[in-house]
Amino acid sequence: MSRTYSIKTIQKIPISIEAAWDFFSRPDNLKNITPSNLGFNVTSKHHGERMYPGQIIEYTVSPLLGVPLYWMTEITHVADRQYFVDEQRFGPYALWHHQHHFKAIEGGVEMTDIVHYRIPFWFLGDIANTLMVKNELRKIFEHRYTAVEERFGKFPGAVNKVVFG
Repeated sequence: MSRTYSIKTIQKIPISIEAAWDFFSRPDNLKNITPSNLGFNVTSKHHGERMYPGQIIEYTVSPLLGVPLYWMTEITHVADRQYFVDEQRFGPYALWHHQHHFKAIEGGVEMTDIVHYRIPFWFLGDIANTLMVKNELRKIFEHRYTAVEERFGKFPGAVNKVVFG
């Protein structure tokens, strides 16, 4: 079995907690902050407008050579305007557990993402993470920072972080 890896990102956004929750708790908005070269599309028809526990969301994503992969996540936990958690049920990872936290701060919101993931294929997964997956995930979160700043503005003096563990 390959290692379990983690990513923690922190971004400050100059909007209210209500506006942040309104945007990020809508599954259809994920495409707006995902790099277009991933070919990301929400394919589920009955996922609803807002996150709720037990919600199933289906996607296709094309991370390698344009080959579309099926990905299904379940929203397992939701605390209104505080956090939600999505977990992969089917897809490219052996494990994908993604926490999305929101905290009101002076001048806006601090958004923290914590992802735990594992690549399939034992030690080959560890090699793939070192050579490719870790860098691709970094690019996705860096793109997300930029897309969020373009949509909501830049938080004065903020330094956004991506930390891998």
